Amino acid sequence: MNFTYYGHACFSVQAGGKTLLFDPFISPNPLAKKIDVAKIAADFILVSHGHGDHVADVIDIAKRTGATVIAPYEVGSWFENKGVKNVQAMNHGGAARIDFGRVKLTSAIHSSSMPDGSYGGNPCGFVVESADGAFYYSGDTALTSDMKLVGETSRLSFAVFPIGDFFTMGIDDALRAADFVGVSRFVGVHYDTFPPIKLDHEAALKAAQAAGKELLLPAIGESINI
Repeated sequence: MNFTYYGHACFSVQAGGKTLLFDPFISPNPLAKKIDVAKIAADFILVSHGHGDHVADVIDIAKRTGATVIAPYEVGSWFENKGVKNVQAMNHGGAARIDFGRVKLTSAIHSSSMPDGSYGGNPCGFVVESADGAFYYSGDTALTSDMKLVGETSRLSFAVFPIGDFFTMGIDDALRAADFVGVSRFVGVHYDTFPPIKLDHEAALKAAQAAGKELLLPAIGESINI
């Protein structure tokens, strides 16, 4: 699968012949100023929760591309009210067969509200299965033992975890999460964007190596095969 990082917790994955874009927060992110949002492709936009640093560019990209937005129920309903035409609003534990394969919403321990302050329901993560393989994006979350259920039910090629600490897991908990879900490599996201989540890259990579894990930290705009 081809993975492209757009900064913060935004990335895309080519899976099942489709482009899956996650949590687009690009135009307000000064670290992603070289990324042209108008050129980002998406067949599906998966949104883990309603915070502004995960939804800022959803509406513009969805309207331009016609992408289907997959999100927790309240978040999806909010986008529908904003004029997004293709929305699949789901809820935790639910799964759906879609063009690229199958997607299931998992639990996440965080908070969620929309940019206008309205109710954003509960945050989620995603397990994505396709002919190219399966992966898990935890969304913004604390470490939770529920992740063990993901590892028991899905054979994953890789995972995507927040590692910036302060608002989410840090690297130590992300390494435990990798054990819980049964992956040897994972992509770190949700770091460096704001002062409280500034990451010591060298220390994080050393911690992963010591734990026998491969931590991937692609540069913003970089694509990798994973």
